[in-house]
Amino acid sequence: MPRALRHEYPGAVYHIMARGDGGKTIFETDDDCKLFLHRMGQVCESHGWRIHAWVLMGNHFHLLLETPEPNLVLGMKALLGPFSMAWNRQRMRRGHVFQGRYKSIPVSAATDSPYYFRIAADYIHLNPARAGLAGGSKGSLLKYKWSSLPDYKRGSGPDWLVRKRLLDAFELSRDGRGRNAYVAWMEQRAKDGAKGISDEAIKALKRGWYLGEPGFGDKLRDLLKAGGGDELARDPAYRQHDESEAERLLLEGKKILDLPSEMDGLAKLRKGDERKVLIAGLIKGRTSVGNAWVARRLSMGHPSSVSRLIKGLKVTKKGRGLLDELEKKLETIR
Repeated sequence: MPRALRHEYPGAVYHIMARGDGGKTIFETDDDCKLFLHRMGQVCESHGWRIHAWVLMGNHFHLLLETPEPNLVLGMKALLGPFSMAWNRQRMRRGHVFQGRYKSIPVSAATDSPYYFRIAADYIHLNPARAGLAGGSKGSLLKYKWSSLPDYKRGSGPDWLVRKRLLDAFELSRDGRGRNAYVAWMEQRAKDGAKGISDEAIKALKRGWYLGEPGFGDKLRDLLKAGGGDELARDPAYRQHDESEAERLLLEGKKILDLPSEMDGLAKLRKGDERKVLIAGLIKGRTSVGNAWVARRLSMGHPSSVSRLIKGLKVTKKGRGLLDELEKKLETIR
């Protein structure tokens, strides 16, 4: 059977789920959860992703993910690959960590018709209740800490978690009253056995190829036929994370750090020149380009040396400070 196609287009929203290989537990310890969330934060920064809801469930995870740019596949590779390698390395083992391909279900999420967006978020936040881990007789749903629901309650959390769209979808205020109302609604749903999501919607989230009205499915088919997507999101907060943005960072970084503009000049400098490494770290942290691109454009030798040099920079207080300073200077001229 041929693999299902990935639907990628600007502004897409997905329900993402991946399970441990053979059903094995992935998140065995708090450190495993922290490692995954840390890597997810890095990918959100480098690929421009926005997370609206998430939960880590022992042997699987769920995300309600928005991709302002059509880069789902690249981002998931950057998320699952390094996490799996680190997970295996900690256990001195080899082999697959996740089972097969991750599931990515496009979700109809138009701001004027948020019904299916709410369903996806409800399904994710109520997962601990359906698993019998929290909610109802098991106590407060908020006690399950590896979920975005506690962040909604606090009104704080990682920069990559965007709460306002979900609150807007429920027509709730974005302040404490709105957040408390949403959490109270989830707690009541958990107490009632996580009911309220139709069997049809659950089937679509688990085995369907999209979640939405029939017209949304037609739109996805048209995108496949056209080989393209909708126009880029109009929100000015969406910045590009592709090669064009990497080129911009490279150009501005060389100006700020007084590096040669031509390749011949760069090639005469050491491969590990601190200025080169600073620009490499900036590009890798804020775009989705690979090590080969960075190594070639900065004359840094073999692509494998890029990650090693960036890591060496970031482990020192001085290196982190220089990188922060470079980022601040770039923001002033953007």
